Amino acid sequence: MHRYSDIAAGAVDILAVDGRSLAGNLLGEPTGRRVAVWRPRGHDGRGLPLLVVLAGYTGSGLGMAGWRAFGESLPERLDRLTTDAQLPPVVVAMPDAFTRLGGNQYVNSAAMGRWEDYLILDMLPVVERTYGCGGPGRRGVMGKSSGGFGAIQHALRRADVWSAAACHSGDMGFDWVYLPEMPGALRVLARHGGSIETFLAAMATHEAPDGDDISCLMTLGMCATYDPDAASPYGIRLPVETETCELIAERWANWLAWDPVRIVEAGPGPWVDNLKALKALYIDCGTRDQFNILYGCRRFVRALNGQGVAHRYEEFPGTHSNVGFRMDISLPAMAAALSGED
Repeated sequence: MHRYSDIAAGAVDILAVDGRSLAGNLLGEPTGRRVAVWRPRGHDGRGLPLLVVLAGYTGSGLGMAGWRAFGESLPERLDRLTTDAQLPPVVVAMPDAFTRLGGNQYVNSAAMGRWEDYLILDMLPVVERTYGCGGPGRRGVMGKSSGGFGAIQHALRRADVWSAAACHSGDMGFDWVYLPEMPGALRVLARHGGSIETFLAAMATHEAPDGDDISCLMTLGMCATYDPDAASPYGIRLPVETETCELIAERWANWLAWDPVRIVEAGPGPWVDNLKALKALYIDCGTRDQFNILYGCRRFVRALNGQGVAHRYEEFPGTHSNVGFRMDISLPAMAAALSGED
């Protein structure tokens, strides 16, 4: 139910997707997934651009589509922007990519699964075939936090698929984002005998995990994404010594290879052409982001400026939390660029 009675509600469908690209993941995640799809009221979606919105860690596309107290779900936000004529007609897909490690970074990983391939090879064809939307030059990817990281990674490498990208507080500047989390993760694991398997078994039945548990789970998710090891339980290995929390240089180097900041600061490469091919690139971050992502964003944008990559960057007075209102800016900008109204 909308907070406002004069909003024209669009339609939300739940599609089943056979995620064959996810087969063989070391977490044992199911390959059958679902995606929520919104389309404007009175429109079947045919001929419209497609936006794919990636949820942040501990989130899901199905959660974004659900009702929220004292706020808006993503479909409600889309309804309001459409009713107010701020958002050009567009189809919006919200994939469920939740895992037993609490979320996803939307890239290929032997442990987590081949999520980049899932989005592109499995999900996109189902959505575009069902609604007759999207297609080359008409697809955009966006998200917040881990979803923002996923959007940036796809933009850096897959301009053959995506033509616009938006990153809200996306993970970057790994030294300041992830390393501060390592001591806390070790303390949580110590309560479980230092065993990742025991911790995950406890989390599977825990009805009220606390903030430390969730932070540890997220750290393990990053381990499984950036430096998976088939010989370790669930493919997870830490980049630090468990006794002293000293950094293991070889392990950490594998993490840094995924850091958007390190990728662009390394100098010209295919990423330059990929980003320059986009019709729109939007980035923002709160000036009080508690995960220190602001500093990575500033370095990232400085590198974009150095290579002449067109983009829109904004900082706003806020933290990493409750930043959905920023989509009032990015959604219309993305839809307009993909519609040719830019």
